[in-house]
Amino acid sequence: MSLAHACLPAVLLALVTAAASGEKECDLVGAKGSESKRELALLKRLEPLANYSFTIDTQDEPGNSYTYTFRVCRETATGGNYSGLVQVTKGSPKTTVVGRINETHVTGGTEWILLIYKGGDSYGSHCGNEKRKAMVMITCNRKTLTGPFTLMAEERDKEEDCFYLFELESSVACPPLDSHLSVGSILLITFASLVAVYIIGGFLYQRLVVGAKGMEQFPHFAFWQDMGNLVADGCDFVCRSKPRNVPTAYRGVGDDQLSEEPEERDDHLLPM
Repeated sequence: MSLAHACLPAVLLALVTAAASGEKECDLVGAKGSESKRELALLKRLEPLANYSFTIDTQDEPGNSYTYTFRVCRETATGGNYSGLVQVTKGSPKTTVVGRINETHVTGGTEWILLIYKGGDSYGSHCGNEKRKAMVMITCNRKTLTGPFTLMAEERDKEEDCFYLFELESSVACPPLDSHLSVGSILLITFASLVAVYIIGGFLYQRLVVGAKGMEQFPHFAFWQDMGNLVADGCDFVCRSKPRNVPTAYRGVGDDQLSEEPEERDDHLLPM
C-alpha cells in the first residue's frame, strides 16, 4: 500500500505531461517545414496565452444570443476537431466552429498581432456557402496579459470572403522596451557612484583612523567650507541688487548756512 501511495504522484505527473504534450497546436497554412520564420516567431510570442480560454456573450439584431469561446493555438473543449474558436447558440445544443487551428495564418505589426483561423463550418444560406473564418486582432496593452475579448464585427453580407472579427488586448503584442542607457545617464550614474564612495570612505577614514568628531568627520571639511564661502561671495557679487559701499555724496555749504551764530555770553559764570 505504501509503495502505491509513493508512486501515485509520479504516475499523475506522467499522465499530465503526456496529455499536455499531445494537445493540438496551431498548424500554419502551407506545407510542413516551409513555414515563414516571421509567422513562427509571432506564434512564439503568443505562447503565454496558450493556457487561457476567452469567452464572450453577444446578441444579434433578431435577438439570438451566442457565446463565443476562443483559445490561442489550442483546441476548445466544446468544439473539438481542431476548433480554435466556436459559437454556441444559447438555448440550443448547436455548436458552430468558426475557425480551426490546423488552418492558421498570423501576421503582425509594431503593436498588434492578427491571428486568423480558417476552415470553420460552412455557411448555410449566404457567403456562397464558404467555410467560416475567424480573425482575432491582438492589440498591445502592457498592463495585462489577458485583457478584454470582444466581438467587433461579423461580415457575412458578401458573396465570398466573409469573416468574424474579434479583438483581444494583451501585453504579448507590445514591442520590447528599449533598456539601453544614454551616454549622459552613464556619466551621471558614474559620477554619483564616485561621490558616494568619496563621502562614505572619507567619513569612515576620518572617524576610525583620524578620530575626528562632529563635522570634522566629513572628508576635507575645511576645503569644502572655504569653497562654500567663495561660492557664496561670488553669488553675492554677481547677483546683489545694490552696491555694497555707497560713497557719501558731497554737498556744498550754502551762504544761508554761513550766517553768524548768536554770540553766547558766559558772564553769569564769573564769581560776583
